[in-house]
Amino acid sequence: MRALREIDFSPVPSTQYSVLSTQYEETALATTIESLETSPVRAEAPDTKGRYCFVSLGCPKNLVDSERMLGLLQLDGYTLVQDAEEADFAVVNTCGFIEEARVESYAAIEEMLELKRRGTLRGVIVSGCLAERQKEALLEELPEIDHLVGVFGREEITKVADRLIGEQHEQRTVFRPAPIRALSDENRLRITPRHFAYLKISEGCDRLCTFCAIPKMRGKHATKPIEQVMVEAEQLAADGVRELVIVAQDTTYYGMDMYGKPRLAELLRRLDRVEGLDWIRLMYLYPMYFDDEVIEAIASAEKILPYIDMPLQHINDTMLRRMARRVNRDETVALLDRLRSRIDNLVLRTTFITGFPGETDEQFEELVEFTQQQRFERMGVFTYSLEPDTPAAALPGHLSEEVKQERRERLMAVQQEIAFEQAAEQQGRTIDVLIDARVPGEDTAWIGRSVADAPDVDACVFVSGENLATGQIVACEIVATKEYDLIGAAVGKPR
Repeated sequence: MRALREIDFSPVPSTQYSVLSTQYEETALATTIESLETSPVRAEAPDTKGRYCFVSLGCPKNLVDSERMLGLLQLDGYTLVQDAEEADFAVVNTCGFIEEARVESYAAIEEMLELKRRGTLRGVIVSGCLAERQKEALLEELPEIDHLVGVFGREEITKVADRLIGEQHEQRTVFRPAPIRALSDENRLRITPRHFAYLKISEGCDRLCTFCAIPKMRGKHATKPIEQVMVEAEQLAADGVRELVIVAQDTTYYGMDMYGKPRLAELLRRLDRVEGLDWIRLMYLYPMYFDDEVIEAIASAEKILPYIDMPLQHINDTMLRRMARRVNRDETVALLDRLRSRIDNLVLRTTFITGFPGETDEQFEELVEFTQQQRFERMGVFTYSLEPDTPAAALPGHLSEEVKQERRERLMAVQQEIAFEQAAEQQGRTIDVLIDARVPGEDTAWIGRSVADAPDVDACVFVSGENLATGQIVACEIVATKEYDLIGAAVGKPR
């Protein structure tokens, strides 16, 4: 075995435009082949209706929509290919959340349209949040797009593909109203590694934060019934999933619209009993409705990780009111104290916005001080993005991009020092690591994640060890750090 320090643990680049939306597989084709071989979602007929490539952009909620469309296309007889040069048409499932995401979506669309101009592709379908947000204006801007499919038109993706292949151009858009109940996500063709998957438990959001356009794109909060969530969780476990990542726009609000009260605690207790799962990770938990029952469900669980992703956005009361967050500093601090005191070894992840309209130097300094006091295990910082169709766009006191970026860099520098110190504290400890992928070019070096690390957004654990494989959980002794990441040696037998 090579010495740990001789191995190149450089970050593994993610695929920019492909069916792959995580950093853990070496190629999109490898993921797709594995999914097709192991998933019950596959075309039975040897012939194909057409070949297509798929571009998935945006958040895990959008990824689930991508997987659902991939599953429908596969069941209907269409064949997924990795290389757009070999496809008849392309589907681009876009993100329209903030300006940076829109730029990425436009770039992906333009790349596919260029292939169409060259005669490589017969057509381009654009779906998802950007399509939903821009609607027909996107066709006016980019008339070479063949079809637009809104967020809730995803169930009709095969009909749209049929029209494209059949050169039927009379209906170019499919926009459907947000459903009263969240759509089923069964029969997905998963494009994450086989051992982890995202499970969406609700759709939309009722929060109406002044900076956010999600309700305009994805509608009001719509709960997926507990029974349906359980069916999907059990199917995913049977398909080899060891880590289930629970996602929604507002996870703690789960059940309010359907049952008249939040029922997240009940759902968590039932998920904790699903056979085959090892880790259940919770993302996007809003501070409101985080009651003692939910805390106890997490604290007493066997499989639910002591990991809570809770986007706070700011801590100054004036800023929180301008953001319409409906919580204040005192309530937030009290909740964080309760969580820390009742959940052993808790990892708290949060995100903040710098440069929100009207943010003063003093209010920003309060956020910096709060970050230093709380010492979050995981934290992300975003600069405020002006969204024209949101209430925040009309607020006075918009700041320059330079100020917003300077504040972001300073807050991240504070968090970086905290994160590096916390990583150093792990040296000498033995922790469980879920193996995600092999380090390219290495036989005994692997990329994994600890309980403290969610896919794509958190740090990694680089592992050296013999006889390891993707999807295994192995105890590792941490021997060094590399910036945010840990380096460890496998000890004991993987499971």
